Amino acid sequence: MIPEDIIIKKNEQQPSLTYRIDFKKNKIVGVTDELEAVKQAVFLMLSSEKNYSEIYDGYGIKIVDLIGQDLAFVVSELKKRITETLKMDNRINEVENFTFNLNEDGLLIEFDVISIHGTFHEQEVYNI
Repeated sequence: MIPEDIIIKKNEQQPSLTYRIDFKKNKIVGVTDELEAVKQAVFLMLSSEKNYSEIYDGYGIKIVDLIGQDLAFVVSELKKRITETLKMDNRINEVENFTFNLNEDGLLIEFDVISIHGTFHEQEVYNI
């Protein structure tokens, strides 16, 4: 039986305070909040292969199935997948201004992330 005095609030904004990761040193170096926490979350989501591990079921972005596909398909699919992946985070309102450039490192993707804490430019390189 559920107690009657418990109030469940829907769509309440979760706090964004989280541990700050120094990716160069591979260690936690304090805490971060708001825009910097969103930037870190974007990096982690776009660096994690979706469904790679059961512990992170549904987290990340599916990339491996795009390897070797037609470039036009890859570009349209990545735009959709990046947007869907990032908008799962309720702090992110929109992902826009995509540009794609194929170079010797892979497919360089640049875009703007509009969050409740501000807007920032992001880039990723995928070896497709």
